[in-house]
Amino acid sequence: MSVELHHTVHGPADAPPLVLGGSLGSTLDMWEPQVEALSARFRLIRIDHRGHGGSPDPEGPYTMADLGGDVLALLDRLGIERAHYAGLSLGGMIGQWLAIEAPERIDRLVLMSTSPYMGPARNWRDRAAVALDQGTGALAPGVVERWFTPDYAKEHPEDVARLRSQITDTSDRGYAGCCGAIEGHDTRADLGRIVAPTLVVSGTEDPSTPFEEHGSVLAEEIPGARNALVENAAHLLSWERSNRTNALLVEHLTATAP
Repeated sequence: MSVELHHTVHGPADAPPLVLGGSLGSTLDMWEPQVEALSARFRLIRIDHRGHGGSPDPEGPYTMADLGGDVLALLDRLGIERAHYAGLSLGGMIGQWLAIEAPERIDRLVLMSTSPYMGPARNWRDRAAVALDQGTGALAPGVVERWFTPDYAKEHPEDVARLRSQITDTSDRGYAGCCGAIEGHDTRADLGRIVAPTLVVSGTEDPSTPFEEHGSVLAEEIPGARNALVENAAHLLSWERSNRTNALLVEHLTATAP
């Protein structure tokens, strides 16, 4: 059963809708660097995944169908038949599910710092166990270390602290539930079914989903997909290299269909 996702909407009501789905352990505030740049062109809808931010955190584990179903239910409540979707990390996995299972609802797709498969499954069971036993605060230092390059983290300690607090404030149960969804995520056999024009974006310094092992598979297997590498960016490239990310999003989402 779907939950009512906490969300914000910016931009003209008659502009093309664009849903932004974030990383595990983040809230919709991770998209703050995108709001001004994108809301002039799009009806920008930022979401908190279930178990995150202001969204409900039902008992887990969750599935990717649960998380994707929440997005579809939100589109229904907003009266949106089709939308662009851009997702980073967990948000990108949800984007894959949406494009595969509900292609009629997705116009253009952007997959950032994400993967068709994040195995082995034990890693995600172990992370869920830590969240439940010790709390998300125990995971925050290691996670945020992968979100930013060392140089950026040194120069912007306030950003690191702000994003770390998003992790520590995430519901332990919700975080663990989403780990369960990632544990079961494997779209490798279904990427050829995606018909939405797709852009795959990867950071050159991303230790979590390096392009060679993750983004490259998406770019090669999704029909007609394009890929872009963002220089000097780790996992949270939408924050660390926001100007470059915003330019890529606008270019892809406003391109004239061939």
